[in-house]
This record gives sequence, structure tokens and C-alpha cells, in this order.
Amino acid sequence: MRAMPDATPDTLFAPIEPFTQGFLAEQDGHAVFFEQCGNPDGVPMVFLHGGPGSGCMPRHRQFFDPRSTHAILWDQRGCGRSRSEHPLAHNTTAHLVADMERLRITLGLEAWWVVGGSWGAGLALAYARAHPQRCLGLVLRGVFLGRAADIEWFFQDAAQLLPDAWWTLASHVPPAHHGDLARYVPHQLLHGEAAHALSLAKAWSAWEGALTERRASVPASSGGASDAAVLTKYRLQSHYLAAHCFFPPQGALADSAALGDMPVALLHGRLDWICRPQSAWDVQQALPGSCLRWIDQAGHSPYEPSMAAALVSAIAHAVEYGHFRHWGRAPLAAH
Repeated sequence: MRAMPDATPDTLFAPIEPFTQGFLAEQDGHAVFFEQCGNPDGVPMVFLHGGPGSGCMPRHRQFFDPRSTHAILWDQRGCGRSRSEHPLAHNTTAHLVADMERLRITLGLEAWWVVGGSWGAGLALAYARAHPQRCLGLVLRGVFLGRAADIEWFFQDAAQLLPDAWWTLASHVPPAHHGDLARYVPHQLLHGEAAHALSLAKAWSAWEGALTERRASVPASSGGASDAAVLTKYRLQSHYLAAHCFFPPQGALADSAALGDMPVALLHGRLDWICRPQSAWDVQQALPGSCLRWIDQAGHSPYEPSMAAALVSAIAHAVEYGHFRHWGRAPLAAH
């Protein structure tokens, strides 16, 4: 299957540089990096990257209108430009939620919009549940809830979509564990022999790429990243997945009543093979203030043209109206 096209230049805003960047005061051996972009007097919006184990990229800034939004991007513990000698130590969802609050207070913000995709959407729900009074609302793309079934889908059940690509992943696993990849792979990344852990990390990266691009032929490594970087990323992701992202059995939807009728925009690709569309449906059913928009012919990547356009639109709507009752029908200023 042919790879999906990337976002066209006029879908996103022009590249910009941060007007400030720095680190939160070191805590638990972690120095958390953040940057601020756009208009300091604009509507504050904090961006939560996916993963766990990834990081913010310059292109993430381009989802936000620099004239009207004060965009805050930060790299979670052990990710991107954040620094730690022991990235897995003191690194749980609760620690990340606390880091977000420290960041908000450091920046002197009363409340902000929370924008997140994939794992970042699950983290956004966790933060909103802990600090609903600090959330103006949520914009969530390709939501991942961290439930056992969500993790089992990625490692096992999605094999029915790309059996040849899945077999490439499974070929790095002893046959006795082919029915147990969701437990075997993270465990070996965390506790296995170094060479085997690296081979699993590269195979995991290739499987993830295959599901994202919806094809079997993908590079064997993460975009030319070094072996050390690939291993670090997938060890951190294993740390979270082995613990079901430190969520209760209901995942990121636990205690969702705490969100009340908070405005929530949900965007999910009908062809998202990484995070099941069922997750977005479950969130929409649980949150009375949510509005779900299915993106036809889009998968998991935020840069597919239809998904990128929808995400830009949802963020702009949040800035202009603060709710999603008429999302997609009210006119939005051209960018």
C-alpha cells in the first residue's frame, strides 16, 4: 500500500521560533524542557507530545496560530531535550501531571487549553481529571487510553491488518511468546540482554511505522536515529506500557465524571491502526461536553492533510469560541 501524503504547506502555519525556552527547576533528578511560541498575550495552550518516549518537534508549533495563541510545548521526563541521568526513575503519569502543574504555575497562567495526540491525549485526560479547574478545555487527536485491550491491540490484534509486517516483529520473539507480545516485548526491553533489546526496539519501530503508514514496507529504524536513541525511546515506552501507563483498569477514562461538561474536541482517523477508533468513541460516550469528528481516510499521523487541517481547525475553534457546540459550522478566520 502506498504511504499517505504529508500535510501540504498551506495546511499548517509557517515555521516559527520560540520567544523563550528553558527548564523547570530540577526535581527528582529530572530537568524538564519547555518552550513558548506565538503571542504571549494570546490564548494559552499547552501541547502534549505522544509516545511515551518521543518529544516535541519544531513542526508541532505549526498547528497553532502565532497571532492568537500562546503555545507552550514541553518534553516529558526522559524525552527530547529534557535531561536526566536515570530517565525511568521517578517517571510515572502522576509525575508528568505534576510537571504540568509546575509549568503552569511557573508561567503564571490561571488556566490553559490542553492539546494532545496519541499518548498525549491520554495524558491530557489524566491532567484534566486531576486539575479540572485549570483546564479551559481539551483538543485530543488519536486518543490512547492505556487500557489492557488498547495495548493488546497494538502488539497482537492489529496483526490481522498487516500480517507480513507483524511477522517481521514476531520473528524477533521466541515462538512460545508469539501470543504474548504485549508482555514479552516491554519486559525484554526493560530487563533483557542489550543486543536482544536493541533488535526488539528496532522491530517495534518498524511495526509502528507500518501501522502508521498503513503499509508493510517501512524503514527498519526510527528515522535515522542512533541505536542509543531508539533503545532509550522504546525502553521508556516499555516502562509505561508494562504498567498500563500507571492508570487504573479503566485507563485514562477513570473517574471521568471529574471533567463535568468540560469542552472536549475529539479527532480520530477512521483508519487509525495504532490507536483504535473505539477509544475515541468511548471518550465521547463518557464525556457530555465532548464532540467527536471522524476523519475519513486518515490514520494515526497528525500530518496527513485531512487530519492536520482538522487539528488546526479544532484549535482555532477553541480559541475563537471556547466550546464545540457548533464546531465545523461557525466560520473561522482564514490563516
